[in-house]
This record gives sequence, structure tokens and C-alpha cells, in this order.
Amino acid sequence: MTAVIDLNQMASAVAGVEHDIETPHGVLHVTMRGTPKGNRPVILTYHDIGLNHKSCFNTLFNFEDMQEITQHFAVVHVDAPGQQEAAPPFPAGYQYPSMDNLAEMLPSVLTHLKVNSVIGIGVGAGAYILCKLALNQPTLVEGLVLINVDPCAKGWMDWAASKLTGWTSNLVDIVMGHHFSTDELTENQEIIQTYRLHIAQDINQENLAIFCNSYNSRHDLDIERPIPGLNEDTVKTLKCPALLVVGDTSPAVEAVVECNSRLNPTKTTLLKMADCGGLPQVVQPGKLAEAFKYFVQGMGYMPTASMTRLVRSRTHSSSSMGSAEGSRSRTHTNTQLEGATAAAAAHDTQARPQTMEVSC
Repeated sequence: MTAVIDLNQMASAVAGVEHDIETPHGVLHVTMRGTPKGNRPVILTYHDIGLNHKSCFNTLFNFEDMQEITQHFAVVHVDAPGQQEAAPPFPAGYQYPSMDNLAEMLPSVLTHLKVNSVIGIGVGAGAYILCKLALNQPTLVEGLVLINVDPCAKGWMDWAASKLTGWTSNLVDIVMGHHFSTDELTENQEIIQTYRLHIAQDINQENLAIFCNSYNSRHDLDIERPIPGLNEDTVKTLKCPALLVVGDTSPAVEAVVECNSRLNPTKTTLLKMADCGGLPQVVQPGKLAEAFKYFVQGMGYMPTASMTRLVRSRTHSSSSMGSAEGSRSRTHTNTQLEGATAAAAAHDTQARPQTMEVSC
């Protein structure tokens, strides 16, 4: 696995319009690129701990294939409170929003920007927050791409610290253990050094500490897989299509598999990226952009866009209720990466629906 990471290049992404938006739980800094296009949703991103929207997503959104996609959608990047570039420290005694509060801040942002619905892309803590938004406001969220999502309440700090035997377990080390596997920490020196310096020098450490504490204090998402014909309409789970993404050597593999087991298999795809660790959007932006292209095509958008890195596995038409603008017919596309095998065979005869699992 090789990644050439240049944070100066990250900062050179297409400039957007920055907003500081008042919400019920404080001001939220967001950056909007482009303008909403007709009835199409806006792509809404939310970063992980130790990062901001630039260091988390600019490598992906600067990638040529992703820029093709963003010609069709406006993009709103959210920075968690106090995590944006040059963020000032919070005053003494400041109470950082809980994960629930952070999700509750987003509808105010969408209302302010006149956004009717979104396709969310979240990483780690950001994936959890977008899940909460979709559970609280299902009509706002048309689809979710969840990278390294953990639906559980268990804290990662003790686990991360246990992986750092012999290290000085300061905040930067713990956050690095959250993002990267032990092998990555010792083998992929270029990306490790780049992100270690970014986390230590570019993010306000006091602000980061209270964001980490908020994430580590999260509640279980309390979702469960629906049983077809029994509780599909009553069980608490995501109602929208979801693409779960994780690198095959990521510390988040078990958490993502657990999340997958709690979602509707007819609306969920699990994508495991080979030779990829904790930051697939940075290390494998091409594969992720292509997977995202399939995902939005499966929702009925961008039907004529070219697809070069992925090979179509199966396509079937289905109808969904659509968004607030009215019912629309969508094409549901299950995808398989070039040279990969799906976890479920194309002619699966089992009565129980199986999540489509792909790897690359």
C-alpha cells in the first residue's frame, strides 16, 4: 500500500463558501461547494476525530473521478465544533456537544443552506453522527456512505491504548491508534508521519480532547436488522441505502462488520478494501470514488456516467418512495469490484436476504 500525502495539496482543493451557522447546540463551521441542483440531494460530509474536513476528505474530492461526480451534486463539508483550521480554543468550562447533540445540529445547517436532502459520507465519529441524523430525520437522508463506522457504545480509548504498549499514550498516540492498525503504524511511515504532525500541530489539542471525549461517551445506536415480513416497518434501523466501507487491515473491521449485521441486507453493501488500512478515502481514493459512483447510480442518479474501475455485477429495477419531492423510480445496482467475488452468490436461493459484500 502506497500513498503520497501532501497536506499542501489537500489545502488546494476547489475553494468553497464558508459559513458559521447557529444551531440549537452552538455554532457550526461548514464549507459549501457548488449550488444545489434541482431536486438532487447534496453530498454532506462529516470527518473523524483528529481530522477536519480538509485532511479527511480533500484527497478523495480532489480525485478526478470524484470531481466528475461532484459536477452533478453540491457538496457541504461539516467541521465538528472547534476542529476547523485555526479554530480558537473554547472558553473555560465549555460543555462540548454530545454525539446526539452534534447530529441535532445538522438540520439547522441544511435549513440555512436551503438543502432538502443529503447523501452523507462520514468517517468514524462522522459516520456515527450521520447515522444518528438518518435515524432522527429519515426524510432528510437519501443514502449513506459509512467509513469505519462503529454502532456500539464501547469506548475505543482503552482498546487503542492497549495497542500502544511501550508508547507514551498521549492524545496524539491514542488518536493515531484509532485511525491506523499496528502494522500501519510501523510500516507506512510516510502517511503516518504526515497525519501524526497534522493531528499534533494543526488541530487545537484542547478542542480535540473534548471532541474525543464526546465520541468516547457515545451511546449504542440501538439498531437491529429487520426480519422480512415480520418487523420491517417497526424495527429501528436505517431506512436509506447504505454503503459500508472499511480497509481490510483497519482497526475498525470488527465494528463495521457488527454494524452491517444490524442493517437491512436489501439496502446495504459492505465494501472491504484489500491492502488498505484505516483511511481508505486517503489511500484508495480511486476505488472509493468508483464505488460511490455506483452507489449514487443505484439511487437513480448519474445514469450515464462512465465506470472504469468497477465491473457491474447485477442490476435490477426497483421502486422506492423517493424523497420529499415525490415518488421516483430508482435503479438499484449491486456492484462488484474488478477481480473480486461477492459474499453472496448471484443465484442465492436462501430465504433470508444476504447483504451484498464486495472486496477490492
